[in-house]
This record gives sequence, structure tokens and C-alpha cells, in this order.
Amino acid sequence: MDKLPITALGYAQLEKELKNLKSVERPAIIEAIATAREHGDLSENAEYHSAREKQSFIEGRIQELEGRLSLAEVIDPASLSGNRVMFGATVELVDEDTEEEVTYQIVGEYEADIDKNKLSNTAPLSRALIGKSVGDSVEVRTPKGEKAYEILDVKYK
Repeated sequence: MDKLPITALGYAQLEKELKNLKSVERPAIIEAIATAREHGDLSENAEYHSAREKQSFIEGRIQELEGRLSLAEVIDPASLSGNRVMFGATVELVDEDTEEEVTYQIVGEYEADIDKNKLSNTAPLSRALIGKSVGDSVEVRTPKGEKAYEILDVKYK
């Protein structure tokens, strides 16, 4: 499989979640299952079935995180520089129609969070920006129609 780019911060967050699932959540759910078993008849024991369902979710999430981490290619944006947009760049844009300014960081798929202005490197806007430089104009098709942006600044931090 292909390597998946991720920032150092994103990698650390995935590792932290995995460690918590293995060292805190997994032991707690095992204990909850044991306690529920002590209550007798498992066929009508809602606590037991709920705990088993949660255990299934936790084990699935552990496998998912281990898979992501094994495929991760950590890229530290602080080690990059220049005025060309690449993975990890924090890009300041201005909407050419509304003059509204916005700043996004281009990150890996698994750390994207639009509420924190972190765009996936596979998002249409990110794909349009990658390879462009300060002063360039990009057009991107959005659900609301075509949008045009000018790149005001590119930083790597």
C-alpha cells in the first residue's frame, strides 16, 4: 500500500489515542465484561451485551489506528520552507469575489478538521493549491459553484 502523509502532530495524536485505548479503555471494558458475567444469565444481560459491543468498537479502532500508523509517512512542516504550497503548508487565501480572507493548513486525511481550518490533502481546494505560489490564483469547484482564491501567503510551521 501507499504511504499516507501525516504531520508530526497528527501522528502524535494518533499514537496518544492508541495508547489510551490499549492501556485504559481495553482493560476497563474487560473488567466491565467480567462484572456483567457475574450477574448470571448472559442471554438477557443488557450490561454484558453493551460491554461486548463497546469492546468490539475498541478493538476495531485499535486495528484501524495501528494500520494508519504503519502506513504513515511523517512530514514535519517546520522542516520545509519556500513560497510554494506543499503538504503541511499553512496557506492564507482571499476569496476573489467576497474579499474574505481565510487560512488553512494542508494535512493528511486522518487529521483533517475543517473546524480547525485543517484541510485534507485530498480535498479539492488542497489539490488546486498544491504546487502554486504566493500571488497565484486558483479556481476550485465547490458544491456552491466555482470559487476563485488568490494565495496571499504560504508558511511552514
